[in-house]
Amino acid sequence: MKHKGRVLLVAALVAVVALAFRVSWNALRDIAGAVGADGTAATLYPFVVDGLMALALVATLVLAGRDRRFALRVLGAYTAASLVLNYVHGLVPDLHGRSADWGRLADWDPANWALVLLATSLPVGSIYFGSDLVAKVLHHRPTPVTKPQESAQTSTERSTCDLPDPSPAPPTPTTPALPPPAEPVEHEAPVQSAAAAPSPVAAASADRPRRATGRLPQSARTKPPSRTPDQLLSEARSATRTWADSDLTAEAIRTTVRTSAAKARELRETLRAERTEGRAAEQRHQMEAPETEAAFARLAAGRTADRDALEVAA
Repeated sequence: MKHKGRVLLVAALVAVVALAFRVSWNALRDIAGAVGADGTAATLYPFVVDGLMALALVATLVLAGRDRRFALRVLGAYTAASLVLNYVHGLVPDLHGRSADWGRLADWDPANWALVLLATSLPVGSIYFGSDLVAKVLHHRPTPVTKPQESAQTSTERSTCDLPDPSPAPPTPTTPALPPPAEPVEHEAPVQSAAAAPSPVAAASADRPRRATGRLPQSARTKPPSRTPDQLLSEARSATRTWADSDLTAEAIRTTVRTSAAKARELRETLRAERTEGRAAEQRHQMEAPETEAAFARLAAGRTADRDALEVAA
């Protein structure tokens, strides 16, 4: 809402409250005269009741928490009391011309006693509750409201250079090694030397958490060494030597060798091809082994026959 609209709204509220107070002022003045107040006291009596209502309303807008609930209770109680007294003023016509008996607000005695007690206790309550509300308003300290979006944006926009330097880690105190005893000794309570005991400042620094230094820039990071395809293949062979064929997947190779997914797929295909060729060569060797042994056996038998023939000829 614009400033002009707010001013008009507040002005209209003040006008309505002033008119309502004027209407209630007539009834409360007659009630005060009926319970024994003189002319001046009867004229000021409406300010005591309805004035405290306005004070409680302002305190409600300022205070918070338990104090605000207290101000709301005071506002509700005095509003109900003013309503009851205005209602009694409308039921008893003699109060309009102040021709009613002094201290007589109702025909039934219990109701009359309660109304007189209510009318006479409101000024005392205004002194107590009004003083308490004013003290609470004067001692109220509003909590500063911080916008989370602005604070988060500010911390995000800060560069690494603007961040505070991390505090260096305190040196860890080292205890010198003691030589072993030459003979068994009695167990005694260990006495910590003054040099080995950490100072209170060092202990407090060690317990204090380190501040976040922000994200490390890409230019300051250590680049991993680049490996050639032959080196990757060699590492993959040694790492998957004992693997089963079902475990030879691209994801497993990528995690073990720490390479990209594309290179892991190439390594998988190469390793599978090598295993297939190895099994085929082994099968061929097993199939050719009997024939080779038979050929060697025939060759050995032929040489033995030739040697025997030469010996007989000799």
